[in-house]
Amino acid sequence: MNNVKNMSKIRVALIEDHDLTRVGIRTALQQRQELEVVGEAANASEGLQLLQTVHPDIAIVDIGLPDKDGIELTREIKAAASEGEGFTTKVLILTLRDNREAVLAAFAAGADSYCMKDISFDNLLEALRVTHSGNAWIDPAIARIVLQQVKPAPAEVPAAVVAEVSKEDKDNKTVAIHAADEDYDQMLAAYPLTERELEVLQLIVEGCSNAVIAEKLYITVGTVKTHVRNILNKLCADDRTQAAVRALRSGLVG
Repeated sequence: MNNVKNMSKIRVALIEDHDLTRVGIRTALQQRQELEVVGEAANASEGLQLLQTVHPDIAIVDIGLPDKDGIELTREIKAAASEGEGFTTKVLILTLRDNREAVLAAFAAGADSYCMKDISFDNLLEALRVTHSGNAWIDPAIARIVLQQVKPAPAEVPAAVVAEVSKEDKDNKTVAIHAADEDYDQMLAAYPLTERELEVLQLIVEGCSNAVIAEKLYITVGTVKTHVRNILNKLCADDRTQAAVRALRSGLVG
């Protein structure tokens, strides 16, 4: 019976150089029966070896490790997974950095979720659950800051979004999107977002509720729900957070 229970647990590894922080996180996680701390490391080199040995479900990775940046470690973790080295560990970045560049770099490296170090334990637990389920978590403290500034100038970034619109009304006007990631490019080419859906998506990533979106766009809440449902379907997203992350990664909003 105990083995069955253990199989259902979320297996977590900690890669954090600050001893007090690492001990504090480990102690908090160990209080929850649904979590199992399977190992910890104080630097990137030991951390990568740990992950290759214990194959946790999620690695909580500090962005400021002493021997190697946590972003570079994330890149190595994802590269090892893609090369079939026996593990598919998801990465939850834990950091004091709340700037746009750090978050963009983390997600570009393949991070699955991004949390600030002052996150409450309840929110960290929720982040682990969301990450384990295959979705992404962006700390609410930085989501608006980053997502509002995500769209770069076309001259600066090759992944610039190019929009071509027809002369129909906003709700039916489709927008052809050319995004950085080939998968997103193909997905959005097959199911282009309308101009209205892009407006709704922008407000979603700014943290607006359906009621606020309805008020800002002068449409009904029912219409907003329809647009949100269409956005999730077209982006193959399970929820609003995942849709926001995909907007971040592909540069759909600005």
